Amino acid sequence: MADMFRRVVRASKFRHVFGQALKNDQCYDDIRVSRVTWDSSFCAVNPKFVAIIIEASGGGAFLVLPLLKTGRIDKAYPTVCGHTGPVLDIDWCPHNDHVIASGSEDCTVMVWQIPENGLVTPLAEPVVVLEGHSKRVGIVTWHPTARNVLMSAGCDNLIIIWNVGTGEAMIQLEDMHPDVIFSACWSRNGALICTACKDKNIRVIDPRKEKIVAEKDKAHDGARPMRAIFLADGNVFTTGFSRMSERQLALWNPKSMEEPISVHELDTSNGVLLPFYDADTSVVYLCGKGDSSIRYFEITDEAPFVHYLNTFSSKEPQRGMGYMPKRGLDVNKCEIARFYKLHERKCEPIIMTVPRKSDLFQDDLYPDTAGPDCAIEAEDWFDGKNGEPILISLKNGYVPGKNRDLKVVKKSNVLEGKPAKKAANTSPAESKASPHPYIKTI
Repeated sequence: MADMFRRVVRASKFRHVFGQALKNDQCYDDIRVSRVTWDSSFCAVNPKFVAIIIEASGGGAFLVLPLLKTGRIDKAYPTVCGHTGPVLDIDWCPHNDHVIASGSEDCTVMVWQIPENGLVTPLAEPVVVLEGHSKRVGIVTWHPTARNVLMSAGCDNLIIIWNVGTGEAMIQLEDMHPDVIFSACWSRNGALICTACKDKNIRVIDPRKEKIVAEKDKAHDGARPMRAIFLADGNVFTTGFSRMSERQLALWNPKSMEEPISVHELDTSNGVLLPFYDADTSVVYLCGKGDSSIRYFEITDEAPFVHYLNTFSSKEPQRGMGYMPKRGLDVNKCEIARFYKLHERKCEPIIMTVPRKSDLFQDDLYPDTAGPDCAIEAEDWFDGKNGEPILISLKNGYVPGKNRDLKVVKKSNVLEGKPAKKAANTSPAESKASPHPYIKTI
C-alpha cells in the first residue's frame, strides 16, 4: 500500500492533517457499549448531542448525552428505551438536532424527540413507531434534503422509505436484494440511493421509479461485508475485501460500472471499514471496526483519484464511531473533522486539525456547508422533486437554532390500500400530561 500511494508526493492542504484524542476529562466514561454483532457505527453525533447504543437488559436502549456532559456517566443516567430488542442503528435528523431515528431487532423503526437539555427521565415513548419490516432493522438513514423522509433497511432484504410526518411507508423496494443489505446511502440531493449487499453487488437505485439504474456484481470478491457511499460528484466509493481477504477500497462511476475508476488494497485485517465522507473537502475517512486507526484519503479527478493522506493510530481498538457534521466543528482551531470513538467502556472524541499559523477564518478549509434547513418538504420529494442541500457559511461559527417539535399526523398506510382516516393531531397544548406529544401506533 505504501508504495502505491507514496510514489509521488502531491501538494495538498490536507497532507499534514493530524489527529488528536482529547484528554480523559473530555471523554464520556463508564458507558457499556453494545456488544451486538452488527456492523453499524453504534454512535451518532450532531452539534448538540452524542448518542450511543448501549447494552440493555430486557430490550434495546441508547444513551443521548449533551455534548458538554463529559466525564463519568452515572449508571442510572436515563436512556431512550422503547425498543423490545437490541438497537442496531441510530441516525440524527439532519434538519432537527433534537430528532433521532433508531432501528432494532424488534423489527421496528422508532423516531424520538429529545428535550432541549437532554433527558432527565427515561424516554420510552417515541413520537412515532414505523412498522413494516418482518425481520430486524439494521439501517436507518434520513434523507439529506427533504424534511421527514427516512430510509430503513432490514434483514428481510427490504428497503422502506417513510414519510415520518404522516407515519406512512411510501415506497417499498422489494425483490431488488436477494440477501442481507450491508449498507444504504442517499446521494447528495437524495434523488438516488446506493446499496451494498451480501450477494457482493453494488446497486444504484432510483427509489421513486423503483428501479435499479446501475449495478456491479462482485464489486469486491471477498465474503466479508462491503460498504458503499455516494460522493458529491455522483461517483460511488466502496470498501470491501478481496478474495485473499485483503481490505480494499474502490471508486466507481455509476454510468459505467464494468471497471472501477480506481481500486486499492490496504491490509489483511478483518474489521469492516466504515467510510465517513466530507463532501466539502472530498476527504474520506476509513475507520475499521476492531482497528485502532483512522486512515484518510483525498479524492480528486486526477489519477490515482484516491490519494492516501495519513493515518491516525491509537492503542485501543474501536467498537464504533460517530462523525460530527461540519457545522459542529470549531472553525477557530482549523478543525476539519471530529470523531467519537467507542471503546468497551467509554467514548473518546478525536479531532482532526489542519496546522495553520493564522488566527483568521480559513476560507479554503471551510467552503459553505450543508446547513440544518431542508430544501423541500416530504410531499414534494415523493412527487418527484429534488432539492440540493441549502448551504451556510461557517465564517462566524454555527449557532444552533431553536428546538422544533416533530409533528406527526398519523394516516393509515397507503401501501395497504386502506382509505386514509383523519388522525387526531395531538398538539402540545392538548397533552399537558406528557411533555412529549406523540401519537402511539397500535
